[in-house]
Amino acid sequence: MENDLNVAVVGFGWMGRVHAQAYSRVLHHFPDLPVRPRLRTVSEDVPGRAEAAAAQYGFAGTARDWREVAADPAVRAVSITTPNFLHREIGVAMAEAGKHIWIEKPVGLTTADARAVADAVEKAGVQGAVGFNYRNAPAVETARALIASGELGTVTHVRFRFLSDYAAHPDGALTWRYERERGGSGVLGDLASHGVDLARHLLGDIASLVADTAVFLPERARPAGATAGHTRAAGGAMGPVENEDHVSCLLRFASGARGVLEACRVSVGEQNNYGFEVHGTKGAVSWDFRRMGELRVSRGTAYQDQPVTTLYAGPGDGDYAAFQPGAANSMGYDDLKVIECHRFLRSVADGTPYGAGPRDAVASAAALDAMLESARSGTWVAVAP
Repeated sequence: MENDLNVAVVGFGWMGRVHAQAYSRVLHHFPDLPVRPRLRTVSEDVPGRAEAAAAQYGFAGTARDWREVAADPAVRAVSITTPNFLHREIGVAMAEAGKHIWIEKPVGLTTADARAVADAVEKAGVQGAVGFNYRNAPAVETARALIASGELGTVTHVRFRFLSDYAAHPDGALTWRYERERGGSGVLGDLASHGVDLARHLLGDIASLVADTAVFLPERARPAGATAGHTRAAGGAMGPVENEDHVSCLLRFASGARGVLEACRVSVGEQNNYGFEVHGTKGAVSWDFRRMGELRVSRGTAYQDQPVTTLYAGPGDGDYAAFQPGAANSMGYDDLKVIECHRFLRSVADGTPYGAGPRDAVASAAALDAMLESARSGTWVAVAP
């Protein structure tokens, strides 16, 4: 059909599956989308994984080498869900091949990597989307509107937290995630990047910060074979963890607001404890990813002893109506990626960017690089614009 868009997924771990599912579902929720994604190729270098993905999700073909995807003129859009160290090479190559890209965060290992991808997208005139999915939650969209409207007054101080236990088990395998050359800055790129994006999405640019980092589990066992997700490898040869388990930092926003951001991948007892609290001169709003459809809001004229109420996301909040007919019906993580997929494909159809893009990845990476420099120097560091 004329409006069919052949898409490929490069890298088929958990996130590759999430992207494939989003392409398959997007027209169910957004039937007026001007293009219809068609799963053409899945690329994965682990033997058998691409073939299994094709059989399960209906890809028309497979490839062991992502360069085959870049060379295929029939593929017009590509999801890049590989490990971080491959983001720059693949992202730049796909853009230069004239393909629109939906790439997972953090988009490389450094600001230079993210900037190279952003520059390639702009030079090629293609569209780019980045997987900062938490900003897509309808309740977060409503929080942003509350802040922008001035109902909370002038924002004074904020807290962002991204705490998880996915790396807390001492038998967790020493995969690429824990290597500096392949996994970059550890929990900074994995979780703090989301915190920075939410902070910027809600409050604007971060001007400067001071940070502290730590590695709490300094050694892990090497896996015996290919891994996916957070594999355990008890009994293997031990090797060093080269990047960060934890980061905490103080933020100064360009607006004058102050903030705290903490991210940790070894927080025993914390499962996806992600969220924020925003305080203003007249009110406050907070959000917890684990109760994704709720906002805790305080607003009024009392200032002291002002009550807090719970608002439930419903039709009219972000893209909620595409999924549920009435307030307080649950949405899930995968729904956020469907929203992200819709915004990417709408960008492709309209030629206008929607949602998080490569320049947002550059801004996030600049803050992460500043955190690393601050942890090294022990000083406040300006965040490059």
